[in-house]
Amino acid sequence: MKLGDIIDERYKIKTILGEGGMAIVYAAEDLISKKDVAIKIIKEETMKNPVNLTRFEREARAAASLNHQNIVRVINLGTHEGRPYMVTELVKGQTLKEALNVRGKFSSMEACDIMYQLCSAVLHAHEHGVIHRDIKPQNVFIMADGTIKLGDFGIATFQHDARITRSEVVVGSVHYLAPEISKGESQASPQSDVYALGITFFELITGRVPFDDESAVTVALKHIKEKFPSPKKYNPKTPAVIEKIIEKACRKDPSDRYQSAFEMRVDIERILRNPSIIQKQSFFKRLFSHKK
Repeated sequence: MKLGDIIDERYKIKTILGEGGMAIVYAAEDLISKKDVAIKIIKEETMKNPVNLTRFEREARAAASLNHQNIVRVINLGTHEGRPYMVTELVKGQTLKEALNVRGKFSSMEACDIMYQLCSAVLHAHEHGVIHRDIKPQNVFIMADGTIKLGDFGIATFQHDARITRSEVVVGSVHYLAPEISKGESQASPQSDVYALGITFFELITGRVPFDDESAVTVALKHIKEKFPSPKKYNPKTPAVIEKIIEKACRKDPSDRYQSAFEMRVDIERILRNPSIIQKQSFFKRLFSHKK
């Protein structure tokens, strides 16, 4: 694709936004609505592998099935010169990862607000049978008004999709990957997405992931074998109520975690509705530390 090219007599290519292993994302003008959009189109060379084509089509199908204020909206699907493409809203905002790189971490209430919206997005996806499989700050956008949008359904799948092969089970970013997925014991599930939500919450509060190493294998083994660290280890000011939410979301056994993004959202909403929960805890902590 060249700048100025027009896809399907409607979308005029303006600039390249980014390039991944499978596809290129362009900013374009919708000549009908006169609005700017993003177009993700699969690369010619990656189309030669039918697995890549299947994954791209699955992403398009999964993302297009969702309509929620906290999910990047799919506007149109099509094919240009034999190459599938997907048109989405053009998101004008930072990713959470970019914001973390600048700020270091978020305050407790900011993190709760972000996680409430993110849980809402994931809940909507799960209610429509879509497992995201790659929830992480790099795939979450924060708008100027504070609205959160979950994007990049590149490895998403429909729950109970029979076409998922065994070789596709272990996919996703290793720092956010649930232990049962790393071990290859089960396919992605709502509980593995909940685990990634917990890791994301941990990162928002502390500015870092709970397990890290230069070796991806080592990171995976830490998620499987090591005790999950308290966020207080890296941010001593972490309220106990938030620590408990993160701990429950990130338990090793998926049956011990929140059984849905809805359950996790309920506990986060309790804090947002009553911020004094955090303030009271901070007060008593200071009181008792002073008495010591």
